[in-house]
Amino acid sequence: MITPPTLFLRLYLDEDVSVLVADLIRAHGFDVKTTREAQNLGHSDLEQLVFSTTEQRTLLTHNRGDFERLHTEVLHQHKPHAGILIASRRASDFELARRLLTVLDRFTADELHNQLLYL
Repeated sequence: MITPPTLFLRLYLDEDVSVLVADLIRAHGFDVKTTREAQNLGHSDLEQLVFSTTEQRTLLTHNRGDFERLHTEVLHQHKPHAGILIASRRASDFELARRLLTVLDRFTADELHNQLLYL
């Protein structure tokens, strides 16, 4: 049996990303969960990535260095992740939401599987 593609990205925002971004994206009908909502505040970056993968949520972070490293390590270990989006800290919450909506419009969840993209 062929599994149909997972169309809509589900997002997981790590604790560095403003909860306002979650609200702005939810207003467009997308499924977003924050670290606070998941009760994962203070967890390690690896724990955040494992959680997002288990929940099949693409992780959004500002933490470029650590998540670039984790992305590489996880792939070398032949382990999957649900995608990582790295956003510039310089962008306002509204600009970040606009960029996210572009990604949400252009990519399916399956297309971002094991991918790292910069916003």
